[in-house]
Amino acid sequence: MAILRGGKRIGGFDIRIGLPRDRSLDDVQSDPRLRQKAGGNPESTLGRFQAMVNEAEGFQRKARFYVNFTLPKGVSGTDEEIQGFSTDLQLQGMNQDQNKRRVQAFCSEISMPAREGAQKEIRHNGPTRKFVYNYTTPEVTATFYTDKFMRERTFFEIWQKAAFSNLTHNINYYNDYVAPIDIMALGQYASRDERDDVTYAVRLLEAYPKIISDVSFSHESNEIQKFEVTFSFRNWVNYFIDKTGGIDLGESDFKSPTVKRAGGIFGGLISKLPPEIRRAGRDVLNELRRKAPIGRITGGRVFPPFKIPPLNI
Repeated sequence: MAILRGGKRIGGFDIRIGLPRDRSLDDVQSDPRLRQKAGGNPESTLGRFQAMVNEAEGFQRKARFYVNFTLPKGVSGTDEEIQGFSTDLQLQGMNQDQNKRRVQAFCSEISMPAREGAQKEIRHNGPTRKFVYNYTTPEVTATFYTDKFMRERTFFEIWQKAAFSNLTHNINYYNDYVAPIDIMALGQYASRDERDDVTYAVRLLEAYPKIISDVSFSHESNEIQKFEVTFSFRNWVNYFIDKTGGIDLGESDFKSPTVKRAGGIFGGLISKLPPEIRRAGRDVLNELRRKAPIGRITGGRVFPPFKIPPLNI
């Protein structure tokens, strides 16, 4: 509410002038608070910790993950190509490509692979030095839910039999039964509408389901049936630091707040007027826009020397 205000009608325009009590919004564009960054006080330990958490948009959650399996050539080819090395898909009455989505959704638990640098101690003089001469990657075990038909277990049985045949006892070629496996951590970026984006991912190279665990039954329990699969693989890579697939390292898209500045010739002049008569100046300009020939047609939305605004189609 203004301290003092008054008005007079001149030439069909209502001109009002007042002295406001609060002038904090007169020059919003130069408000020093807009130059401050969000988060706690960066000069304190707790403030820096909070800023790091906010910049990362939270911590990674154990339940936010997804696994993608790629079938090897030994089970994706025709029956003639895989005869003697895997089960006939027609007799199974199922399609492995369609069943793959079910298996990926029913993966209840999996671990991303570890990596250990193999070292050897060498002593020349004084304490020994440990030199890295190789690195090892242990196997990965995943747990799956299974439906009453155990189609998820059959999926890995067919994949496993792409390496050997328990009928002819033949052994298939290596490249016909190994395939990559992608393990992805999921998260949400504040700048996107998607709920699940890949925030970290690894790929197991030349993987194979080495062990399919047994499935136990008991009248003492009525829990959901699960089984485990242990995968052996040659190596694994990080999608981001190894640039596999051209993926860049994830970054936060947080930006400092901005204020839209007034544009145009007349808009710029009005913004420089004292705040007490800005509204009167806008009213006069809007009235001129509506009374001009082109303004009567467009309702004041188009007025020289302004450009025609883009259509929102």
